[in-house]
Amino acid sequence: MREVRVRFAPSPTGALHIGGVRTALYNYLLARKHGGTMILRIEDTDQTRFVPGAEEYILESLAWAGIEIDEGVSKGGPHAPYRQSERKVIYKQYADQLVNDGKAYYAFDTEQELDAMRERLKTQGSSDQQYSSGTRNSMKNSLTLSAIDVKEKLDSKTPFVIRLKVPVNEEIKLVDLIRGEVNVNSSQIDDKVLMKSDGMPTYHLANVVDDYLMKISHVIRGEEWLPSAPLHVLLYKFLGWEKEMPQFAHLPLLLKADGNGKLSKRDADKAGFPIFPIDWTDPKTKEFSKGFRENGYLPQALVNFLAFLGWNPGTTQEIFSVKELINAFTLERIGKAGAKFDIHKAQWFNQQYLRAKTDEELSEYLFNSLKTENIDCSVEKAKKICAAMKERVTYPSDFWELGKFFFRAPTQFDEQVVSKKWNDDTTKFLGVYLDEIKKLSLVTAENSKSLLEKTSLITGIASGKIMQTFRVALTGGASGPDLMMTMEIIGKEEVTSRISFALDNIKVRVS
Repeated sequence: MREVRVRFAPSPTGALHIGGVRTALYNYLLARKHGGTMILRIEDTDQTRFVPGAEEYILESLAWAGIEIDEGVSKGGPHAPYRQSERKVIYKQYADQLVNDGKAYYAFDTEQELDAMRERLKTQGSSDQQYSSGTRNSMKNSLTLSAIDVKEKLDSKTPFVIRLKVPVNEEIKLVDLIRGEVNVNSSQIDDKVLMKSDGMPTYHLANVVDDYLMKISHVIRGEEWLPSAPLHVLLYKFLGWEKEMPQFAHLPLLLKADGNGKLSKRDADKAGFPIFPIDWTDPKTKEFSKGFRENGYLPQALVNFLAFLGWNPGTTQEIFSVKELINAFTLERIGKAGAKFDIHKAQWFNQQYLRAKTDEELSEYLFNSLKTENIDCSVEKAKKICAAMKERVTYPSDFWELGKFFFRAPTQFDEQVVSKKWNDDTTKFLGVYLDEIKKLSLVTAENSKSLLEKTSLITGIASGKIMQTFRVALTGGASGPDLMMTMEIIGKEEVTSRISFALDNIKVRVS
């Protein structure tokens, strides 16, 4: 088998979309499964769209997700440089080769002449208004000008681009590892620009040249590049590299949760979830976008979630470590259909990964919040809180956000519960319970429960009737972790203080 060498090749034009992280992940999994090499290449040939800080953002995002780079930007390697803007001389060499071989040509058309051509074709009712085999012979290029005119224009520095000379009516075939055989007639391909007037290559030339020189074995990229694949096949053929051409795999789109349309930043913003791996502030517009990391997603959980957006292992197993993903991953198990981006499933993965952690590990998240709030807490208490809360949290910050009552007595109480359920039975039951609990030297979950049963016998009131109002008295809320364990954690003094405060401040509604 050919040595597996894959590349992730983003453009530094802004924040890395979560779909890009999935593309990087699939490349990484394939490389690791076969003991291959993961390359990071920055495709920055379009300097007009370059955004300062975007490259650093890409590197930080991949590092946070645990997607390790073996070769490329930030790592170096035998095929440096790995930024396309630093490889102009290399691309020119191959563009010139294509021109000399009659596979490409110089085009000197101005923007006004290109607009006029499109307008003429539009007026004629043509559905194809591109620069192609049907229009190139009427344009200003090295196919229609004399050799002397061409030389004169080149010598006088007349602006030009180099276009691929696409053959007429030729079948172009490729096998996509996800979609099977793809056949396209060359009449559907226009004469794409390979080198721009500023001397920079377009994506089409640069990525083919780089993939060849860097010995890429598999090109795993988004579905949006599938229409360009036949053009790239032509370039491999024209450059004499057909035998070294990589295998293609075009990934399915990420769709909205309802499956209707491609997932966009606007959709994510509207639904209230992130679309980028980590926080991003656009340096031009100053628009801030929160990332999955800052929203409280664990990188392992997000990676597990992303792996299932298009791929499945063929089993019912859903929770996979990175090592397990590497062992199970195959391109053949990636589907063609778009993958629905269900944020609720991402939250579920996050919950599972949090629950799998030890109470000591989880307590670190709580301590981070307590430090911000200037609250002291023992390690043992923090571990107990996390043990009580772990089945109820989705994000690390929830240990504090949902568990503030462990540290702060309530001053307000759930109005709905109070108005509907706080009655004479509540005050009678809690009054007796308060008297009984004061007799204890220490409050535990066990003796709290025993005392509940005792109070029920004394008052003749079933404990089930007052449990929700009891919780409201202690925590202020209508729901939460096990109430007996909550009492053990906050301790006797706090329990008695809170019950007393509730009895003094919550009045029975007279109907």
